[in-house]
Amino acid sequence: MEAYELIPKLIRAAYSNDKKTVEGISVLLGRRLRKQYPDISSEIMEIAANYKVGGDVYRSVNIQPVPVDTESRSNLVKIEENYEELMPILEKNVQIQIQDFIKERSLIDKFLKENIVPPNSLLLYGEPGVGKTYTARWLAGQLKMPMVTVDLATTISSYLGKSGQNIKSIFDYAKKENIILFLDELDAIAKRRDDEGDLGELKRLVNVLLKEIEDCPATCVIIGATNHPEMLDKAIWRRFDRNIEVTLPGVQERIEILKRSLSNWYDKINTRILNFIVNQTENCSPADICKLSEHIKRQIIMNESTNIDILVIREVCRLKKFESKEAKITICKSIKQINPKMSIREISDITLIPSASVSRYLRR
Repeated sequence: MEAYELIPKLIRAAYSNDKKTVEGISVLLGRRLRKQYPDISSEIMEIAANYKVGGDVYRSVNIQPVPVDTESRSNLVKIEENYEELMPILEKNVQIQIQDFIKERSLIDKFLKENIVPPNSLLLYGEPGVGKTYTARWLAGQLKMPMVTVDLATTISSYLGKSGQNIKSIFDYAKKENIILFLDELDAIAKRRDDEGDLGELKRLVNVLLKEIEDCPATCVIIGATNHPEMLDKAIWRRFDRNIEVTLPGVQERIEILKRSLSNWYDKINTRILNFIVNQTENCSPADICKLSEHIKRQIIMNESTNIDILVIREVCRLKKFESKEAKITICKSIKQINPKMSIREISDITLIPSASVSRYLRR
């Protein structure tokens, strides 16, 4: 059996949480790769050896065991090894700032020689689904650094002073390792200290966080992300080297997202319908557009005999909520323009707007 034939078996065992089989196949895979890929074989065997003796499997990539909460013994962070992600589709100005940060990280030695403080932090903010977490993962791949995500569920403790100790433990760990520390949902631990509704403990937590971010060395990259920038303490903004708003996609970005997410099906949909999708997803996040694309592909496969235009329009209408009268008028007229032969009843079936209303809207 060739080494690549073991991969499906390994994946099945991993998804089944069958650790014994994972261990056996891993060792076998390491042996099969010894001649052709000695470095990979050595890493696999080291992972298996560490697992057998109860050691940390990340030691093979020089990552030390993660910090734990002293009360619950739960991990305070989660390690994600870097791998190549497709470049996120972002607004041009955002892309430039991200690329500048990557270039700056590659010139750390030059900055230090010139007595220039090298950048090591980004704050990404914007609506849910715009790609903040995806961008952080992509950055980890570009910088070839593992990403360590803070687990807020275990970090924030009910015990007085415990949350601050956990934050300090996390940053002490980050200072020793060459990692990206990802502070997702940053607003949960960095709330404005002038909020009268918050307890003193949370305000002390912000003070600890501010100090730890400031003391973090250039070897560690910190990425914060939040859906609620208005909730962040003012001092937090100053601690991050770049504050980048990840915006909803514009027209060109929506086209690129559709090309990527629809894949081979993109060319099967005519230009008028594609323009319809782009126009109707004006205030949608990339996550929503990707979900819409998945629904469209499923509908095309399940209903091969049905006109693709109707399938696509129906899915777009399911995504959108036509709450205002103006929105209902616009969608009815848009559908009629795309396909003048479509009857009032068909438009009603697609949009779930009563036929009488559709007729009235079209007359306007």
